[in-house]
Amino acid sequence: MHSDRTPASSDSVTAIILFSGGLDSRLAARLVADQGIRLLAVHFTSDFLPDRIPADVSGTTAAAAAMGMELRTTDITDELIALVENPPHGYGSELNPCIDCRILQLRHAREIMARTGAAFIVTGEVLGQRPMTQRKGMMRHTEKEAGVAGRVLRPLSARLLEPTLAERAGWVERRRLCAFSGRRRTPQIQLAEQLGVTDYPAPAGGCRLTDPGYALRLRDLLCHGGLCRADLPLLPIGRHFRLGETTRLIVGRDESENDMLSASARDPDVLIACTAHPGPTSLLRGESSGENLRTAARITARYGKGRDEAVVEVKAWGAKTGCWNVPPAGRNEFTPLLIAGERGGSCGAGS
Repeated sequence: MHSDRTPASSDSVTAIILFSGGLDSRLAARLVADQGIRLLAVHFTSDFLPDRIPADVSGTTAAAAAMGMELRTTDITDELIALVENPPHGYGSELNPCIDCRILQLRHAREIMARTGAAFIVTGEVLGQRPMTQRKGMMRHTEKEAGVAGRVLRPLSARLLEPTLAERAGWVERRRLCAFSGRRRTPQIQLAEQLGVTDYPAPAGGCRLTDPGYALRLRDLLCHGGLCRADLPLLPIGRHFRLGETTRLIVGRDESENDMLSASARDPDVLIACTAHPGPTSLLRGESSGENLRTAARITARYGKGRDEAVVEVKAWGAKTGCWNVPPAGRNEFTPLLIAGERGGSCGAGS
């Protein structure tokens, strides 16, 4: 449990900040640190977030260091998989269990509070910015569910919310906090100029679970045997086809995706490519029977430069090896097998 000790002054107070590295969390950190609070930054990562890119994680680490904060990174992928499969509070617009994810993060923060003696939690949340988790009632609910009721300070909207322990105890001055609300970023940008915060990243894509194309592919996995962590890095890339109850084909769309598919292959996956024509590398995961292998080879040939040839030579390696001459698949053959069709976003499939 968290500590119930009341520090004598703000000089002896430590708080946990949920630190994404974005503008809001940087501003929240500054508003609290400028009042003498020592901050311990916690950054949550998962395979559902685009910041799996090492450069993005490094940027967050650098931002925390520049503000004098120790940063602890916590991977919550496995816990999120369980929530995606069975979210107690349901989904958002797609397969995003936002409420349960926020509760999970606050519970982790509570555990760190208990180990470090921190007195409260800071977040960069803005009232009304997100429809599921950033409403007054839901903010109170997530705190209660996480066991930290009254101990979560949201500096950017604090003056629109009930005073928290940090304010009542006099560790932070409420008048020095903000009253921001809504989705507009203008107030935050203006505050950043006032505080000299200039190196924050531009807004980028958030949790992939809110992306319609990604969610469509994820639903397919849920309907065909459930989620496996090894499948998650493949969901944002390539064109996806369902060849059978346990079998998927992923076709690369460019050289970088071809390389990613080759690197992601694991036993008993099969990799497929054309031998004489430029084209994609495909990964066949699941039952690689003769029929599935032939279908995968024909789809791979369809997306190569030899798509207009009568037959194309295709090779396979991995769990199955060999070369075959196959006719490229016709549109009416492969289109019904597409998992994500022509839906938008990074998961859209080309023709």
